[in-house]
Amino acid sequence: MKIHSQQDLKILLDEAYEMYHTTTFVEDDPIQIPHQYTLKQDIEITAFWTSMLAWGQRKTIINKSKLLFEMMDNAPYDFLIHHQEDDLKVFESFKHRTFQATDTLYFIAFLSHYYKNNDSLETAFISKNGNMKTALTQFHELFFSLNFAPQRTRKHVATPARNSACKRLNMFLRWMVRKDELGVDFGIWNQIKTKDLMIPLDVHVRRVASSLGLLKRKQNDFKAVEELTNNLKKFDANDPVKYDFALFGLGLNKAFIF
Repeated sequence: MKIHSQQDLKILLDEAYEMYHTTTFVEDDPIQIPHQYTLKQDIEITAFWTSMLAWGQRKTIINKSKLLFEMMDNAPYDFLIHHQEDDLKVFESFKHRTFQATDTLYFIAFLSHYYKNNDSLETAFISKNGNMKTALTQFHELFFSLNFAPQRTRKHVATPARNSACKRLNMFLRWMVRKDELGVDFGIWNQIKTKDLMIPLDVHVRRVASSLGLLKRKQNDFKAVEELTNNLKKFDANDPVKYDFALFGLGLNKAFIF
């Protein structure tokens, strides 16, 4: 359809959302990994770690994530709480692209420490002012607060303090926070509001958003995320990130003309 007005654009986005936001989305997406679990902490852990590994081909991401949690006997929360030092040797062989054994072992160390002192990962993302930029910055600082945190691992957990788009963290938060009538996203967190979520900005989303005039900024950074999210709020102020499905889906649709 030709876009002549904001109303035309809203119609296009809403129709695309309805088309691509389906239960079949789970089948080919990394979100299928946490969908294999029922315990809240297992869902959080697998969702967080899978999202942190989510770059490259989706099939590879899914296979690597499955392998990782198989190493934990598919009970990651129990593993993090009760593992012994000898249980860590198997992870020395795990890697995904630039994510190496050092990073894996630190993720285990932090999550183990965290869950021994907290019931849910949600509290790690709560900011006093409800601002997601603040929340993401604080989480990065918390994640690397252990005194043996490797410098090299910092690149795997983004932060707005370096003006990163924080695509994978924003995707993880969408999974955890967004109340989803079809059950694609989990919606198991209640202290963070859906209206405060930020769009996960990847290549597909950026290309479509730019072609539709929703994103003017050229850099793939947090300012671009803020610009796009604010523009999407014009179409749904309470659930702007639902259009992640629309923009991502249109980006994969070869029939969509840019």
